[in-house]
Amino acid sequence: MNALAHALRDAAAMVARVAAGASLAAEFDRFAEEGGETSRAALLDLTHGTLRRYGRVQAIVRELSRRDRTDAVVEALLWCALYALESGRYADYTVVDQAVRACALLERWGAKGYVNALLRAYLRERASLEARIQGNAEARYQHPRWWIDLVQGRYVEWEQVLAAGNTHPPMGLRVNRRKLSVGDYQAKLGMPSHPLGGAALLLERPVPLERLPGFAEGEVSVQDAGAQRAAGLLELAVGQRVLDACAAPGGKSGHILETAEVALTALDVDPVRCLRLERNLARLQLNAKVIRADCATLSDWWDGTPFDRVLADVPCSASGIARRHPDIKWLRRAGDLAAFAARQAEILQALWQVLGADGKLLYATCSVFPQENDAVIEAFLARTPRAARLPLADAAASQGLPDAERDGFYYALIQKQL
Repeated sequence: MNALAHALRDAAAMVARVAAGASLAAEFDRFAEEGGETSRAALLDLTHGTLRRYGRVQAIVRELSRRDRTDAVVEALLWCALYALESGRYADYTVVDQAVRACALLERWGAKGYVNALLRAYLRERASLEARIQGNAEARYQHPRWWIDLVQGRYVEWEQVLAAGNTHPPMGLRVNRRKLSVGDYQAKLGMPSHPLGGAALLLERPVPLERLPGFAEGEVSVQDAGAQRAAGLLELAVGQRVLDACAAPGGKSGHILETAEVALTALDVDPVRCLRLERNLARLQLNAKVIRADCATLSDWWDGTPFDRVLADVPCSASGIARRHPDIKWLRRAGDLAAFAARQAEILQALWQVLGADGKLLYATCSVFPQENDAVIEAFLARTPRAARLPLADAAASQGLPDAERDGFYYALIQKQL
């Protein structure tokens, strides 16, 4: 059982660095390079589970601690241990014992008594603690206060939006209907799943990629059902020139090419992400013109020939997919939204120039914040002649809030009128 002590050690070190500003993805890249002994699955569970609980575990430590200041790594260890206790995966005594052992592994020998005492106090006072932290909004909703306020001020169903951000993400599949039907793939899959419309299947339980039949042959891709809306909303037709302006890692590009015989140009500014895009298209046996460029710098990539359709899946706060990237709740600040909105407006302005007359541009974010969504679109429409917002073909709400089956994706379809 010492494996849990090692996992708590590594998870605490990661979470402490995330709390100081590092990204969780970068931490996992570093861990892979260094070749740690903890299993990736155990680390994913401890780090993601802890960070999804954001303010809750912090509030519990503050409530129980008798120290004014705590070592950042020890505090992160306590957060991870509290998640482990609440997860129900381990016996209570095992978590306490292994957290104390993790202190030694972290070379925080003097913290062993403190960690032991605080975790035991939590187990004794668990019921009363709930009442004591209920008035703390960050503890109750497990998001930063500014995030709670923005969502509450925008949506009637704000509590459901916040709750979705604290759950395990669904595993959606996209069946390549060029190769087989959704029903045929579901039968071949042999796992509990149900269709969500279009090419989407939702697995009852996530599984590793290697357990998906036909994945290597391009019969299926992993893609959230919310993200899959994009291809249908573009209203694609054979022979169109289509631009995916922020394309990597290529999920939407692949879906576009599976949907219609179009000439696709896929852009991304990051060379590593472009390689991922190319590998994904190769697995699907699909072809696109992949260019490494900033989509807003037209002189670097555009030859002057207009596009019939443009997908602008713009950089954003990623607040609609926070359950997949729970460090976002640590790393984002309210002031970041203005910078994202400025970049989004810049991209829209540039891509409008490459869109042909009567063409359609689909603006997409994985954000729930109106500052990146309706506010950006309304400002663009107000300053842009011939730009008209169209209803979405699937009749779903454009705000695309996250729920048990889909992540949060916002869409707006704009036509360049003749």
